[in-house]
Amino acid sequence: MRHNAQMNSVQANSGKVLVVDDDRLVLATVTHGLAQAGYNVVDADNGDDAILLAREHRPVLALLDIRMEGKSGFDVAETLRDAYGIPFMFLSAFADDSTRRQVEALGALDYLIKPLDVGQIVPAVEAALARIRRGLPATTAEPSTPDATSVAAKVVFDDPVPLAVGVLMHRYSLPRAEAWARLQRLAVDQKLDVASQAERLLGAVEELARSAL
Repeated sequence: MRHNAQMNSVQANSGKVLVVDDDRLVLATVTHGLAQAGYNVVDADNGDDAILLAREHRPVLALLDIRMEGKSGFDVAETLRDAYGIPFMFLSAFADDSTRRQVEALGALDYLIKPLDVGQIVPAVEAALARIRRGLPATTAEPSTPDATSVAAKVVFDDPVPLAVGVLMHRYSLPRAEAWARLQRLAVDQKLDVASQAERLLGAVEELARSAL
């Protein structure tokens, strides 16, 4: 029953994801990468437009740059939280103590440090959506560094299944349902349950990242 629930959760339409960044190249890269991974994405390059789009589309998750002209990502996050109840995570080039304290105070689901590629973002988004579906609170964890090790490290406090699905989505350019099916096949081949296979996959990603250092 647990695996059936996981499958339904993974395959369910997760709604729109809002991406906000005033760097047009970063915005286009993240938006395209998430769209290619099967997410329904809306994007904005400033805080005012982000709030308008949030009100119109009611995304299930927002990815916010922090330092933008006009309204900052913190300003947008506060509005999303208080006015619309929309969860959010931050993508930022800054990891100083003051920034981290503000991230924690706002209750972000995650905090990823730039530079990033879709290989880090997709698993993080999938994990955040899994937390939202389960009604779990924000992690207020240390900012995740942009390498594969950070993905595997999240297993200690997150369900490994959505993280593994996210890794497969990115690695093989698969939509979510096909990545879930691939994870299931791997589990059957290895005579493991899905969660154990997910942990094994993430462990392999971590080992690969370490060997590359």
